[in-house]
Amino acid sequence: MKNFQVTPGMRRLGASVLGMEAIVAGLITPVAITVGGVAPALAVTVGIGLAVLCVVAAGLLKRPFGYVLGSLVQVLAICTGFLVTAMFFLGTIFAALWITAIIVARRVEGATTR
Repeated sequence: MKNFQVTPGMRRLGASVLGMEAIVAGLITPVAITVGGVAPALAVTVGIGLAVLCVVAAGLLKRPFGYVLGSLVQVLAICTGFLVTAMFFLGTIFAALWITAIIVARRVEGATTR
């Protein structure tokens, strides 16, 4: 983690991905209850908990630890597919967006600093 340099572009793109993901995570709660038949307490804990974790991770993106937490969020989002099957797909899409956001921001900002 010593060589991991946080750039403003990484923060912006990462926060955008996590913000969109927080909305989707919150919306899986009613889907899990009505379509999946998941117990309301479990659905609320997982859905709203993941949404809050997305917001917390977005707030911590000024530090390298924020990216570790953001990456953990991606794994947890994919795991919510066990409650709502569509989240296997959506979680994978968000994980790809997360990785792409980091790579693209680093490349763009690396090219502009030359």
